[in-house]
Amino acid sequence: MRSGAKVAIVGGVFVVVASGVGYGGYNLYNGLTGSGTGTGTKSGAATKKSGPPSADEIDQAAKDFLAAWANGKAAEAAQLTNNAAEAEPLLAGYRDQAHVSEAVITPGTAVGAKVPFTVKATVSYEGQAKPWSYTSELTVVRGLSTGRALVDWMPAVVHPKLTKNTMLKTDQASAPPIKAVDRKGRELTKEKYPSLGPILDSLRKKYGEDAGGTAGVELVVAATDQAGDQAAADQTLLTLSKGEEGRLDTTLDADVQAAAETAVKKYGQASVVAIKPSTGEIRAVANSPADGYNTAMMGAQAPGSTMKIVTAAMMMDNGVVHGPGAKVECPSTVMWDGVPFQNLEKFEIKNGTFKDSFRRSCNTAFIKAITPLNKKKTAGTALGETARKYFGIGLDWQTGIVSVDGSVPESSGAETAASYIGQGKITMNVLNMASITATAKSGGFKQPVIVPQGLDDRELATAQRLPGSIAQALREMMRATAAYGTGQSAMSGVGGDKGAKTGSAEVDGQGKSNSWFTGFADDLAAAAVVQSGGHGGDAAGPVVAQILKAG
Repeated sequence: MRSGAKVAIVGGVFVVVASGVGYGGYNLYNGLTGSGTGTGTKSGAATKKSGPPSADEIDQAAKDFLAAWANGKAAEAAQLTNNAAEAEPLLAGYRDQAHVSEAVITPGTAVGAKVPFTVKATVSYEGQAKPWSYTSELTVVRGLSTGRALVDWMPAVVHPKLTKNTMLKTDQASAPPIKAVDRKGRELTKEKYPSLGPILDSLRKKYGEDAGGTAGVELVVAATDQAGDQAAADQTLLTLSKGEEGRLDTTLDADVQAAAETAVKKYGQASVVAIKPSTGEIRAVANSPADGYNTAMMGAQAPGSTMKIVTAAMMMDNGVVHGPGAKVECPSTVMWDGVPFQNLEKFEIKNGTFKDSFRRSCNTAFIKAITPLNKKKTAGTALGETARKYFGIGLDWQTGIVSVDGSVPESSGAETAASYIGQGKITMNVLNMASITATAKSGGFKQPVIVPQGLDDRELATAQRLPGSIAQALREMMRATAAYGTGQSAMSGVGGDKGAKTGSAEVDGQGKSNSWFTGFADDLAAAAVVQSGGHGGDAAGPVVAQILKAG
């Protein structure tokens, strides 16, 4: 705001303090409330305004809202937003549930319609108190029905970590704190490994009691509906009393995790997962942005040509092709039910083999060769059956935290052809694709886990082993892709027994395709996606390569 005002809470009573124009004067030290400003409401009818709010209106609306909030008038402050019904509970809960006993709110200079502010507060609960500070902002908009300048309501106005269906709460922690350690006993913290923040919160929620610690008192962001395992884990904002940590062993590897964190933060939106093929143990999970949604394990989007690993297995399992050396056609374009499909820049391969089409990621070969399957009733289900039977896709993985299974639904018409190249209705995340690569490398599906199964004896998903000839063929074609195919550039610096598959997935309304890449090196497999990253080898490829080198 342009007047340099401050809003404060004294002795549990919210009051306003100001040094600029338009505010009443309030004494911070004896709790007296002097000449208040009210909410700026004027008597008499006024003409309904339109268009963006003016600078004066922005100042006045922000001042009125902060003053009402500061005075503890949650209902009044809520009416100064464009969603009073959702605003009031959070505003009232700031004192009643979060137990903020004192605070000073200092607005910054408005930038357009946005007004930033800093909060320096004290949280008090059952004789314990601790300082707490953070920054947030509000935006002033024109009310659609009233024409008034109003605060555009979103939970993040109260605190930037708040989202829909969450609240601030200070209480005894819902689960004891944990000291999570990697496979070598090294401590894993969200401060050192930011992407692990949401994961550590989830592990604490599920295993905190079993880890042997005792709960302290914390201010947290909590879900308003805490029912079921799907409810979000509490996110700790302030610890008033720490409690005692219990040790929790994970399958992660600190070195691989560090490499994953570094690799994804180069991009605005990216995710990567690394898995040990011989055991299914998850070695790293990283996302950018790091403190948001765990897209790596909970995302669901088209995987592009990385799906050709499964399609290739389906083709060989159904006798459509007979191994990497089989002759297949790779024309520049192909039709399926009247819908054209083409290769990148309409390239073609003359007199090529199945391995040639795989390593160069020829879309048309994976569609044209399967055309005879149209005559079978299983044409729209064969890919899903292969994914489930050999790669464990859709079997409700129990990783240790909430994760989302890949989906290969039944298809018809041109969607069937699109599914063969990882488009259509198929959805995956990098956990799923890393597991698919791990299965190809080891020859058999090992359900990914982030904590040992013995911790809670949960039932893990199982699948049939790949037929030996198919597993061998997949590895041969992935090795060719890494050595002299579309993955060559990205994998050139990776040592050991290595293989790869590139992918790019088109998204409606998105100018540039998502970059996908998956690969293995010895007993480590990884998959990555970079949103709007373009070709698989360009963005996601170097991410995977960096992780494989660290392993």
